[in-house]
Amino acid sequence: MNRRIITFFAAAMVMLMAVSVQAKDIRFSFKNAPAVVFSHDTHLAKNKDCKTCHSAIFNLSKKRSYSMAEMEKGLSCGACHNGKKAFSVAVEKDCSKCHRGTPSAITYRIPAGNAVFSHDSHVNGKGFGCKSCHKGGPIRRGVSMAEMEKGKSCGSCHNGKTAFTAAANCGSCHRGLATKTLKYKSKPVNDAVFSHDFHVQAYKCGDCHTKKYDYRQGSRKASMADMAKGKSCGSCHDGKTAFASTGDCNKCHAGYKPANLTFKNSRGTVVGYFSHDFHTAAYKCSDCHTKTFPYGGGKRMTMADMAQGKSCGACHDGKTAFSVKGDCAKCHKKS
Repeated sequence: MNRRIITFFAAAMVMLMAVSVQAKDIRFSFKNAPAVVFSHDTHLAKNKDCKTCHSAIFNLSKKRSYSMAEMEKGLSCGACHNGKKAFSVAVEKDCSKCHRGTPSAITYRIPAGNAVFSHDSHVNGKGFGCKSCHKGGPIRRGVSMAEMEKGKSCGSCHNGKTAFTAAANCGSCHRGLATKTLKYKSKPVNDAVFSHDFHVQAYKCGDCHTKKYDYRQGSRKASMADMAKGKSCGSCHDGKTAFASTGDCNKCHAGYKPANLTFKNSRGTVVGYFSHDFHTAAYKCSDCHTKTFPYGGGKRMTMADMAQGKSCGACHDGKTAFSVKGDCAKCHKKS
């Protein structure tokens, strides 16, 4: 009997030794901060039974990561680190017990100029701790400047009260900020060119961004008709703050030369011609666009419509210009 007992205890000791050999430190890596190291030795010294955690808390067959928010609700490490069994994962002063070392600066890559967030400058001497920003989880990436201006992400502090506002002071975060000249495709006419360099001589970034525009090129396209109603560029280019968007097209569409138009019927047969060259010798673009014609052709009109004063008939009424009811060959014949 004694030999059996000795054999049993010897086998148990071998199993315990095997467990101690296999129970290695576990490293949880983070992109911008030192790894968190979980020591099996430290935890087994306080709690001898592996089953306390496996698989009651950690199921080794179903590996998954837990956020700090989940831990604060009692999952994963938070099942014991709740301030009762062990120090709490929710207590600011105890963050460094697991997260040792200094988190690195984070760079947000943006075409106009990368934004760099320094953990060191925000924590040291500023009175902020980890929980000031990390309330249960990481700061969400991909937050737009418009969202920050509404108090999200960095904007929760950078609101002009706690810290400088996210709606201005672009160079404070976007070091080496370099604005670009933007080109907007405007076929069949020349591209419209917007010069940041020219506009920032008189205006601040916050005058346009993000009330009128978010910070992505082409994010909101507006037609010339929209601009004439005060949208997009037309909010300033109204003839009062700046020259009207319905005025000299060449100021934005450099080298502008509108094409002469050919009109075809549904069968593809050429039925009429319109010469921009002839008309712009006597009229401004705004005389027709966009009151009479949108930039893009708009709805096709019949001769009956024109006879009632629509489309070409707005001018070709026999008073301003020859009537559409007159000599057909004047339009239906290429000069």
